[in-house]
Amino acid sequence: MRYLDAYATLVVMSLSAPGCRVSSAAPAESQVTANAASGARDGSPAPAASASQYVKPARDELRRKLTPIQFEVSQNDATEPPFHNEFWDNHAPGIYVDVATGEPLFSSLDKFESGTGWPSFTRPIEDGRVVSHSDMSLGMMRTEVRSGAGDSHLGHVFDDGPPPTRLRYCINSASLRFVPLDRLAAEGYGAYRARFAGPVPESPAPASTVNACATPPPGEQPGCAATLDTALLAGGRKTRDALSSLPGVLEVVWGTVAHSEAVRVVFDPKQIAYGELIEKWARTEAADASATRVVYVATDDQRRIAEDWATRTGPSAARRAHIVVHTANVTAFTPTPP
Repeated sequence: MRYLDAYATLVVMSLSAPGCRVSSAAPAESQVTANAASGARDGSPAPAASASQYVKPARDELRRKLTPIQFEVSQNDATEPPFHNEFWDNHAPGIYVDVATGEPLFSSLDKFESGTGWPSFTRPIEDGRVVSHSDMSLGMMRTEVRSGAGDSHLGHVFDDGPPPTRLRYCINSASLRFVPLDRLAAEGYGAYRARFAGPVPESPAPASTVNACATPPPGEQPGCAATLDTALLAGGRKTRDALSSLPGVLEVVWGTVAHSEAVRVVFDPKQIAYGELIEKWARTEAADASATRVVYVATDDQRRIAEDWATRTGPSAARRAHIVVHTANVTAFTPTPP
């Protein structure tokens, strides 16, 4: 398990990828501990932190137990795409536990809308559940946070959050499992039920979107980039099933974009490039070569790659002739209910 030596001021280097970013300095571990305190709200009991009861399964077992995205994020330190993960806009009362071990990590009472597209909290559920250490993986000094018992990668903590802690825990949904309030006792978390005594807020906490991720300073690019990418492509169940088997594809969801059938594909660019993905997608659509097929692009890079691919000459030019490129933000995608 890795821990962070206390440090004071950390210089931040700019980065061009989207996501979260420290404003001017990452919070030192001593600051995180002092500001977060025990994680319990004033006057509420704080169950004793005991990591021994939450045992991390073997890696092979976790690979079978978790979804590909959950495994890549929690065990291989990946970062999921923002705004279309499971809990970024979940405001139901309950607690969030480590997807690998079940260790309690965060409470809905400390969750707020950060505008970042990732679940955000002002503090952990209690002291000792979340540990931090320095992270230089994106060429900048940041403070990574991991679960205490299972050492799962959770995300990062920044010093631009709302009161009372002024911290923003920017967390991956894929590292969490949500336990609703009415399931706490049944799932062994009854000790946390007392924290929700009295009226439970029916609406989310006030938004606090003034942070260097949602609104980076003028002239600066946000950091803490998503390492996994998303593609939106025309297609139905057949397309979903065909793309799901590709190496590097972690999730394919069937749904609609502007009332047209489409699939949302989360993939690892280190294993399958965007251009390679849309080429393989086009082959799955080749049975109906006369029909128009749409590539929905969300970024300038995706548009450049897709347009270059669609106009390329060669043996598969006829197949690409019926491909059109449209702009559509990933939030335009609506999943089809199971």
